Amino acid sequence: MVLKETGSPAGDGCVFAGGARYNKTGDVLKTKYGTKVYKLALSSGATCPNRDGTCGTGGCIFCSSSGSGDFAQDGGGSITAAIDRAAASLSASKLKGFEKPLFIPYFQDFSATYAPLETQRAKFTEAINHPLAAELYVATRPDCLPDDVVDLLAELSRVKPVTVELGLQTCDDAVASFLNRGYPSRMFPEAVAKLKAAGLNTVGHMIAGLPCPPSYGPSDDGFPLRLESRDSILATADFITSSGADGIKIHLLHVLENTALAGMYKKGLFRTLSLEEYAGLVCDIIDILPEETVVHRITGDAPKSILISPLWSGDKKIVLNFIAREMARRGTVQGRLRSEKQ
Repeated sequence: MVLKETGSPAGDGCVFAGGARYNKTGDVLKTKYGTKVYKLALSSGATCPNRDGTCGTGGCIFCSSSGSGDFAQDGGGSITAAIDRAAASLSASKLKGFEKPLFIPYFQDFSATYAPLETQRAKFTEAINHPLAAELYVATRPDCLPDDVVDLLAELSRVKPVTVELGLQTCDDAVASFLNRGYPSRMFPEAVAKLKAAGLNTVGHMIAGLPCPPSYGPSDDGFPLRLESRDSILATADFITSSGADGIKIHLLHVLENTALAGMYKKGLFRTLSLEEYAGLVCDIIDILPEETVVHRITGDAPKSILISPLWSGDKKIVLNFIAREMARRGTVQGRLRSEKQ
């Protein structure tokens, strides 16, 4: 869905809902349901094939012990209780002006479809049938989507819309191997095609600021490992949208305690992006995205208690405001450079 207006308050060519410079998922959902819609991160209780030895151990080198679900609610076996508790945790200020907000149960941690089918069926069904649930989101990997799982998700999508988020991070297979991702990039568009054929929405997850393997040589500023280049990062964004994915999620690389990446960082093997660098990359990505691509996120959260670097990312409001100013300074609008790129 592309939300457009005839112009923006600033008159600068912004044509997305509310005068936004990109196709924000929050605006899409608000228009669709007529109220505010919040994502509620839930724990799936699953693990990953590159943690249990199926295709590797230890998981991706950047992934925390919670499987990137550091804010996920654990219902103690009750998904309904988890949703109720997460909904109750929203502050009055967030709910101001929305008497009847809706929620999206979001199974975020690890690979949510990497569990016995009946376990998935029980959890996903309980979540999607919650009276406050507008849709269901499931985060997983392209190599965790056997036919019976896709059939289950398709069945649930006849109750309410279902979106499957696929962790790609990068389309550079050498970088992905260094990250211990555990699957080749070609599996990503294959998974998107399979999911879309089943009537499911899809989102690709990417990370900016990833370190490259030693074979890529040292960085220009003296670190043993260089960071993935701007061209490579833009290639990943294009890879996601060219696959037919409906949406994209853009994340900053966080270095978190008790990860393999943290050990490398503490040894001085690589640096992390500055706020200025990251904001510039986000602008570059937004400029080349197709207008119809829904942007689910332009930055990410990490618990401050385990965040090692970059520390500037700990204040999300400051980061988002900085990116907004940079977009305005550059004249960034989603799709602005798409025709030039093509």
